[in-house]
Amino acid sequence: MTLTGKMLIGQRAVSGNREAIRAINPATGTPMEPAYAGGHGEHVEQACALAWAAFDSYRETSLAERAAFLEAIADNIEALGDALIERAVAETGLPRPRIQGERGRTCGQLRTFARTVRAGEWLDVRVDTAQPQRQPLPRADLRQRQIALGPVAVFGASNFPLAFSVAGGDTASAFAAGCPVIVKAHGAHPGTSELVGRAVAKAVKDCGLPQGVFSLLYGSGREVGIALVTEPRIKAVGFTGSRSGGIALTQAAQARPEPIPVYAEMSSINPVYLFPAALEARAQRLAEGFVASLTQGAGQFCTNPGLVIAIAGAALDRFVATVSERLPGCAAQTMLTPGIFNAYTAGVRALAEHAQVVAKGLAAEGPNQGQAQVFITRADAFLTHAPLQAEVFGAASLVVVCADDAQVRQVCEHLEGQLTATLHLDEDDLIRAKALLPVLERKAGRLLVNDWPTGVEVCDAIVHGGPFPATSDSRSTSVGTAAILRFLRPVCYQDVPDSLLPSALQHGNPLLLRRLLNGQREA
Repeated sequence: MTLTGKMLIGQRAVSGNREAIRAINPATGTPMEPAYAGGHGEHVEQACALAWAAFDSYRETSLAERAAFLEAIADNIEALGDALIERAVAETGLPRPRIQGERGRTCGQLRTFARTVRAGEWLDVRVDTAQPQRQPLPRADLRQRQIALGPVAVFGASNFPLAFSVAGGDTASAFAAGCPVIVKAHGAHPGTSELVGRAVAKAVKDCGLPQGVFSLLYGSGREVGIALVTEPRIKAVGFTGSRSGGIALTQAAQARPEPIPVYAEMSSINPVYLFPAALEARAQRLAEGFVASLTQGAGQFCTNPGLVIAIAGAALDRFVATVSERLPGCAAQTMLTPGIFNAYTAGVRALAEHAQVVAKGLAAEGPNQGQAQVFITRADAFLTHAPLQAEVFGAASLVVVCADDAQVRQVCEHLEGQLTATLHLDEDDLIRAKALLPVLERKAGRLLVNDWPTGVEVCDAIVHGGPFPATSDSRSTSVGTAAILRFLRPVCYQDVPDSLLPSALQHGNPLLLRRLLNGQREA
């Protein structure tokens, strides 16, 4: 498929007329063709008008039709073959196996949402039948279902060019809920975005859906993004990116005459707690697992272990010694963009001003290569120096040495909201862990035991979210089937004739849903 450098507004390919975006191959520093001229407010208005016109029709598609649409997107992405893989590798510097795996994850989550849509449990149908004889007052017939919020704006992420971008989890869950989607492509991988966008647009057409179900826009700077978030026909936003970017979008959405939810995944340092018995038993193995997790993908994961917390002692010394042996053998890796590389360099420089270097990986041999680094500091310094508590996006981590359990808890209480918190423990650590667990539940969206946080399973039970600033809304997840709940709202139907009820609420239950009927869950 030949790249055009054009946006997709419904089924039309449209040229922008603002400053152009060009992908830069981070491994070589070379700009790539074609250029993608940015859109402006009129393009946003056109896309939103189409999305609004499509909304009422699309949200009432049958469960089978909507599931088939999601599956068609997955099929079309796979049909792109090597063209997609090669372009994504060139635009991101990520290795081919990583992109192939991410394509599998992207298509897998689309098919997972298709399964979820068909099952229909997300409709959360609740029925309280009429009780005309009830005294002192009769009860009306009351029926509730979930309906789609409306058109959703999705912002592509830099670090996942497929799984968190044009057809990623935000888009898939919004489509599953019945919401049209307008995507603002990330400027780091515009060609990858166009390829995937065309795969989505083809599925819209082939499934006979209104063209406004999907649009893809480009834009440098803030113009397109702010225009999308403040457009009255947009009813929710999905975002994965920087803390500053997520806060800016959230503030713009809240300043609207009609405020809307912004589901922004932003900043997390993902603390890892090494409990004494576990550390005593396997300090070397823990250090090896830590280095592997830290350096995976140049550390460019939102769940990278950026903080290690443990009590001072010989076992922790052995852990640190093993890290200092292993890390120097880790090659520097190409980072996603020059901007991300520069931010990483500034971040490790800030850590070095307040903490001691434990070890560094191999020096860079090419442009935009991040050198892995691990630092160490005392708990007192961590608690008093804000730069030590900031996320550094990349393969950098800080070991915080605590005097005792009380100081571990003090550090834990001091942390901001996190996506994950990891506990490495043995049987003799359970009392300590149980005492800390209530604090961790307040701080993080996912708690792990004897594992590493990098890697997020797409399934029903996963939570990829957490208290601010991990996300802008701690009640949500951006991964897994529960992500659909972000784009739904309840509607109650009182004494509505059966002929007017949506099929999910009709008396005969034609969709065979497991309803909550008069307080009892149907089999």
